[in-house]
Amino acid sequence: MFPYLLVGMLLGSCYCSKEGSMTLGRPELSGPSLAMVTDIITFDCLLSIYPKKETILLELFKEGNRDKLLGVYSSSNASFPLIVKASHDGNLECVARVQNNSHVEPSVSYTHNLKVIEPVAGAEVIIQSGAEEFFEGRTLELKCTLTAGNHVSYKWLLNGQPVLQSPLNNVANDHLFINRATSADSGLYMCVATNKYNTTTVFTSNSSEVEITVKDVVSNPAISFKVLKENSNNYFAVVTCQSTRGTLPITFSLYNRTELAFNKTVEERKVNFKVPLDLDRHSGWLQCQANNADEVAYSQRLPLQVVSVGGPVMLRYDYDIGQNYAVIGLRLYCKTRKGSHPRYQWFLNQTLLQGRGSFYYVVNQPPDQSILLLSVGRSSAGTYHCEVSDIFDNTTAMSSNKQYIDKMVLNRLPVSVVAVVFGCFIFLVVLVSACCFLGVLFRGRKSGKESLRSQEMETFAVYEDELEMSEYREDNDVVMSARCDEFDWVSKTSEDEVCGRPADGL
Repeated sequence: MFPYLLVGMLLGSCYCSKEGSMTLGRPELSGPSLAMVTDIITFDCLLSIYPKKETILLELFKEGNRDKLLGVYSSSNASFPLIVKASHDGNLECVARVQNNSHVEPSVSYTHNLKVIEPVAGAEVIIQSGAEEFFEGRTLELKCTLTAGNHVSYKWLLNGQPVLQSPLNNVANDHLFINRATSADSGLYMCVATNKYNTTTVFTSNSSEVEITVKDVVSNPAISFKVLKENSNNYFAVVTCQSTRGTLPITFSLYNRTELAFNKTVEERKVNFKVPLDLDRHSGWLQCQANNADEVAYSQRLPLQVVSVGGPVMLRYDYDIGQNYAVIGLRLYCKTRKGSHPRYQWFLNQTLLQGRGSFYYVVNQPPDQSILLLSVGRSSAGTYHCEVSDIFDNTTAMSSNKQYIDKMVLNRLPVSVVAVVFGCFIFLVVLVSACCFLGVLFRGRKSGKESLRSQEMETFAVYEDELEMSEYREDNDVVMSARCDEFDWVSKTSEDEVCGRPADGL
């Protein structure tokens, strides 16, 4: 009896171990891959391998979210009807498990991707960088928000034109960044959100336009002034402060050294201030300041000093020469000794020349000088002079000396030049003549000395010849005497004859 009982226990334990080690096959999930929100679709889940005596439970989940059950069915083959929601977008999975048996491990199908299209709606532009108005140099950040929609593409428009990607413009889907914005970035911004169900069904939502204003920082103003005379004793400086750029309105301030003299806010980039003035006296240093609520811009400092015109008035000229060495153009220069605001005027035969004419051109360079350019010809002949006065007071006019200009006169050599040239020519003639005379005189003396020397040489030569002859005779006598002594003469008479001695008795 005991052996049978032992065998039964062993068989039971084996059966129990088999039951505990039962596994489920992988379920197969199938269904549509694209759906619209609110569509009703069906997913099928089929489990082929499972214990036949067990009840199978099939469940439908969103991958990664087992807390929210999308469908459940007690069978090895299930169909899950589903009312599509936007949250269903993504990967779905089917889980198979043995009902009421925790010893069997559940199995999971491969994921099935479902793309859910929710039409876009409620596009709106949100300014995330702050206010709608700001000054240049800052970053503009806009975001496009939606009340509904997924799988969305975005497009940004400025004044109806697309905003393109650039080093300063960063278009990142629902965000738009504009770095270092300028006034050119001002305008109406809109975002356009789009998604598609298929190639033919397109959904679009346009936001309302948002106006962005980028203000220009005011530029450093330029400062200048002109003098105004109201009566014989009262003078004023009309000071102009002007900026080339800057969003209006602009507040201009005028300082004399550190003291505020005037302050004015205007709807333009230029303003004038009227300041009392004393001539020929330094009245301080002026500076303009401009502000349009962001930064203060400063001009250079300008001395407030006006020097009256004072003489003398100097007139000079230089000229251009053509190919035939004739004067073809003149430049007349007029300059006064002092004066900070001079006015130059040119006259030809007492007729005022202004601007440009057929043969002249007036070039004013106050306060330094004025230049009159002339083409030399028949029409330009005449007497020229210039007058200088304070630009704010005609009663101070002073005149230069007068200069007569004529083509024949200009091309005629001056008397001084002719005299110098003629004098140089005479000097050269005299110098050459003197050289010739000295040369002849020197040559005559040299020839006389050479004659005397030749005579002396000739005399010396004759003397040498005679001396040589006498020496020859003497030598010949010595030789003959020696020969007479050497010879053995046979006859005394013949010896005497040969040696030239006289015979005895002669």
